[in-house]
Amino acid sequence: MVIRRRARRILIPLVLYSISAAVVAYFVHHAHSGARGFQAREQYEAQAAELNKELAALKTERTDWERRIALLRSEQIDRDLLEERARIVLGRVHRNDLVIILGNDENKP
Repeated sequence: MVIRRRARRILIPLVLYSISAAVVAYFVHHAHSGARGFQAREQYEAQAAELNKELAALKTERTDWERRIALLRSEQIDRDLLEERARIVLGRVHRNDLVIILGNDENKP
């Protein structure tokens, strides 16, 4: 009987502490590596940093395009320069233009 009491005194707290430790370990594990844990947060922060870099690049590109559009909307635009640039971009020539075709660089020694 005395042995049973001693065993109960030792085993009951030991079992309760073990269960408590298992519950705490479960929550700590999921806090670290779960879907909303520390690792997920680090991944989200890295993804956010990458997206911020992309956003900065796109803002720069947009600013460049807005500047180009503002130049085209200006009242002081030179029509000859605009026509020349349009021909270069579109790869077209006017029927009165003189085109000089140079040989390929591959044929040169």
